[in-house]
Amino acid sequence: MSTYELLIEKGRKEGMATAQRLIEQEHAKAEQERAKAYAEKLKSALEFKKMDIPIADIVKGFQLSIEEVDKL
Repeated sequence: MSTYELLIEKGRKEGMATAQRLIEQEHAKAEQERAKAYAEKLKSALEFKKMDIPIADIVKGFQLSIEEVDKL
């Protein structure tokens, strides 16, 4: 393999590694955003539960399971 081809291959591998790191960072960021949204949903559901809103309504409104609401 020529020096040129080796440099091209090295650049390709580095580019792929960089792309993979960026993809992993975006996945982690998306997961954090989902976790934050879920925590907010639970917080709001808890406030509704404290107001004695029927659990069935909380489950339907927040799209949570009965078990999730019962644990609050």
